[in-house]
Amino acid sequence: MNDRLLPAIGLRLLSVALFAVMNAAIKLAQARGAVLAELLFFRQAGAAVLVTGVIAAGPGLRSVRTARFGAHVGRAVVGLTSMAFLFSMLILLPLPEATTLSFTVPIFATVLGAVFLGEPTGWRRWAAVAAGFAGVVIVAQPFSGATHFPLAGTLCGLVSGVLTAVVMILLRQIGRTEAAGTTVFWFSTLSCVPLGIAYALAVRAHPPTVWALLALIGLAGGAAQLAMTGSLRRGAVSLVVPMDYAALLWATAFGWWLFGVWPSPSTWVGAPVIIGAGLYIVWREHLRRHETTRLATADE
Repeated sequence: MNDRLLPAIGLRLLSVALFAVMNAAIKLAQARGAVLAELLFFRQAGAAVLVTGVIAAGPGLRSVRTARFGAHVGRAVVGLTSMAFLFSMLILLPLPEATTLSFTVPIFATVLGAVFLGEPTGWRRWAAVAAGFAGVVIVAQPFSGATHFPLAGTLCGLVSGVLTAVVMILLRQIGRTEAAGTTVFWFSTLSCVPLGIAYALAVRAHPPTVWALLALIGLAGGAAQLAMTGSLRRGAVSLVVPMDYAALLWATAFGWWLFGVWPSPSTWVGAPVIIGAGLYIVWREHLRRHETTRLATADE
């Protein structure tokens, strides 16, 4: 294996573990009195501090100068809205189910790419999309009167998935001219402006354990974002994205250890369907890009 591939996989697995820690801390802090505005503010403030420090110690803050400020603002608006729905899902649902629903992002990205960007999408990937949505129905059991978690949590997860897929499309466009560090910097710092206002209105006293959890959310989330960005610099998307599904193992372990929650039988059935659909979509995208590159090389 190429020497760059092992660090890419390692960084992606590290980001998965750190995001799992952040998710568990979100549920613990909320259960102890922290509100959504506080959770979001500390998440982005922690990321802003870490990213700014890394950039200052590396290429320098001049490297984040941009001529596409409006594009970064749009990405921040969509990304922050997606994060709000994601955190709401984490609050409302058990960790394994919330993590499973987050795996719908490649499915929504395929749909949005075909509809809005005109990306070629054959019947195989449409079949994978249909299978993925079937997996969501299996997990959520929306038509069952005995559903084991709030339908509102499922809806928050699906909205977050759609918006995260939109962010992926925006990042594809921004990434043509902007470095990854620049994009992460502007997302984190721009988010702190509205979140700072919301936090000022929602701030309240907490015991030391809650402040520690809020700090952990920021540090773990920021470090996870840096590790995820680093993995994409060292390895192809088709290589590192499958590592994300290790998040279900972490979610199951934290759910059992911290909250005494075990995945429901429907989750054991639906999660492999969603994961399988996502992996197939990533694989087909890899084949499509490889074929495009081969044809372009042959024409030269």
